[in-house]
Amino acid sequence: MTLLASIRSSWRVTVAAVAALALGAPASAQNSSEEAGFQGYLQLLAAKARAEGVRESTINSVLPGLTFNPRVIAFDRSQPGGGPSSSIPAFEPYRRKHVDAARIGGGRRQYEAVAGQAGALERRYGVPLPIILAIWGHESHYGGYTGDFDLARSLATLAYEGRRRDLFTEEFIALLKMMDRGVPRSKLVGSWAGAFGNPQFLPSVYLRVAQDADGDGLADIWSSRADTLASIGNYFRDAGWRPGEPWGLAVSVPDGLDRAALGTALASPRCPQVFARHSRWKTMREWRALGLAPKTGVWPGDDVLASLLEPDGRGRTAYLLTGNYRVILDYNCSNFYALSVGLLADEISR
Repeated sequence: MTLLASIRSSWRVTVAAVAALALGAPASAQNSSEEAGFQGYLQLLAAKARAEGVRESTINSVLPGLTFNPRVIAFDRSQPGGGPSSSIPAFEPYRRKHVDAARIGGGRRQYEAVAGQAGALERRYGVPLPIILAIWGHESHYGGYTGDFDLARSLATLAYEGRRRDLFTEEFIALLKMMDRGVPRSKLVGSWAGAFGNPQFLPSVYLRVAQDADGDGLADIWSSRADTLASIGNYFRDAGWRPGEPWGLAVSVPDGLDRAALGTALASPRCPQVFARHSRWKTMREWRALGLAPKTGVWPGDDVLASLLEPDGRGRTAYLLTGNYRVILDYNCSNFYALSVGLLADEISR
């Protein structure tokens, strides 16, 4: 999922920790100061949670005993930076790894298991079941691995560290609100960055779109397949999925295509490097007139708008991408991710 909080200081230490560093104090003293600073920050989180209506009993059941987790900070600092990259890797190796036999087979088995409910699910949310399953397959291998970090500890640590404090403070409080809704503390484990369950939602996303499709009183995206599929479908509906429109299609591009004339002057405020690789919008009719041809399948409707992406450059497979592709990007703003979700969905539906 994309992290949109404002960037603040990259690292916060207490005055005591600074003094310890200056005096050459041992790492144990530094760690002790770090933990003391973290414990003080938990009180600020508790105050913010109270101000947003979180029950005192929930706060008292979570915050005592939380400790700073340096592993989470190490993972966070190892992530690629937001600056421009000197080179973009090829998509094909990524595609082979993520649109693989295990995910295709797993998706087809899941499809067969819920085939009887597919029509109702698609009518309610307007999203094809293969797209929903492809998200599930990418995020957690259909529930095979959903993470084992304590979410409260991870989110509190990331909020304290400060690089994306606004985001992780919001997510920590959302986690407490989940408990107020009846989610057991035992279920609140997941990735180091706070995502959890079959679809790897953040807590704020869970509060916004998670669905109790089986009617047992809990939107159980950990162990209920019905709730998982409905919750992903609701996310996509909420993000603007257009029923009946494909995500895109693979196309061949004529050698003489004037790519310079296809550039766009629009700059996306969100994930600009991702969207900068897309051409300007044209209708399918216009793309066909320029000599593009589908590699498999048939053209969508003539008036469907699409942009062109050539992830591996000229002479390789290109893709025409509709507005629904942008909805997949809303889930994870990466062209490689969104392309592989669409391609996996296509394979599941074959």
